[in-house]
Amino acid sequence: MIENLYRAIEDRTEELVALTSDLIRFPTVNPPGEAYTPCAEFIARRLSAGGFQTLFMRGEGTPGDSDRYPRTNVVARKEGRGPGPTVHFNSHIDVVEAGEGWTMDPYAGLVRDGKVYGRGACDMKGGLAASIIAAEAYIAVNPGFSGAIEISGTVDEESGGYGGVAYLASKGLFSKPRVDHVIIPEPLNKDRICLGHRGVWWAEIETHGSIAHGAMPFLGDSAIRHMGAVLHAFEKELYPALDRKQTQMPVVPEGARRSTMNINSVHGGQTEDFFPGLPSPNVADSCRLVVDRRFLIEEDIAEVKGEIVAILEGLKKKRPRFDYAIRDLMEVLPTMTDRDAPVPEALAGAIRQVFGREPDYVISPGTYDQKHVARLGHLHDCVAYGPGILDLAHRPDEWVGIDDMVESAKVMAIGIGALLNGAARPAT
Repeated sequence: MIENLYRAIEDRTEELVALTSDLIRFPTVNPPGEAYTPCAEFIARRLSAGGFQTLFMRGEGTPGDSDRYPRTNVVARKEGRGPGPTVHFNSHIDVVEAGEGWTMDPYAGLVRDGKVYGRGACDMKGGLAASIIAAEAYIAVNPGFSGAIEISGTVDEESGGYGGVAYLASKGLFSKPRVDHVIIPEPLNKDRICLGHRGVWWAEIETHGSIAHGAMPFLGDSAIRHMGAVLHAFEKELYPALDRKQTQMPVVPEGARRSTMNINSVHGGQTEDFFPGLPSPNVADSCRLVVDRRFLIEEDIAEVKGEIVAILEGLKKKRPRFDYAIRDLMEVLPTMTDRDAPVPEALAGAIRQVFGREPDYVISPGTYDQKHVARLGHLHDCVAYGPGILDLAHRPDEWVGIDDMVESAKVMAIGIGALLNGAARPAT
């Protein structure tokens, strides 16, 4: 039976490549959320032809949703001939902007030297295509299967996933009894199983000042200088403390096995809309800074926030006229699925069969849509597994290997069988 499954996938190699290229040709750039609807409709047509029932769900009212840029998601379901569990493959269809530095058209889906190139090839349209081929091959070899197989193409993962998986999870589409097992084909390498991710807290800090003439700054109070004191305190106090925090989570790469914080942006003083003229001479009365704090499963979110608030409060006590406001933008707790849960166990067995070696178990340094499946769907039998090299994501000349997609599709197809047939340990 395994050989028949392998052959069914290998026979679909050209189809897999063509499907990946076709998906890349939809410039589903986020922001603002372009081409979501035509891409979702393309996926629906493909899966409907194979007997899947398809459902479109727009993430109405979610960030960025509008009639011009609707947050269009598609969910396809294929019922088996008898009752049983549901295995769901979830892929995001949005991609980041192409950026500079490409040596080819980022939306052409070019095939060359055993690779498919284009924005989203690796992250994660190659994984979506592999999951579709895996499901279709499994159904062709096992037409009498019991249970159900679902495939979804969802939006906005690159900007938090609120119009995609979060919206669907809030409507019950990632919860029992509808769904039992979830595989997210993010590009974490074909022989690795990603059990979860670090936590994230985004916050905006604003320092306040008083506007005055730039020739007489002593009559005002510079919010930018106050923010400079914040940055200095971060360098002196916070960053060394973060470097000392280590985790037992198998985060990759190695440098992410500690707490980190990135200064995402700083905005102070006048806007730059004076170009091509000159700015007026003003002391800045406001400066805003966005922090991207990634934290470990050993840390408490209150502690994470408290470290920054303590620095700000300390400055307020010792720095004349210092005042600030802080606003939460997003918070997601760390998550890590047990490696002996049904999905990782099924995929581990498949990796052993396809590659003849034990899988690596890793944790992602950044979050992905597993966070919403866990926190809103309350479904914890979920991991990321898919083809592609994560380091290529968001970079110029992004690509996914054809052999990698074929081998990952084999792993996915074997995993489907193990989960539908109860070969993996039942969820508790």
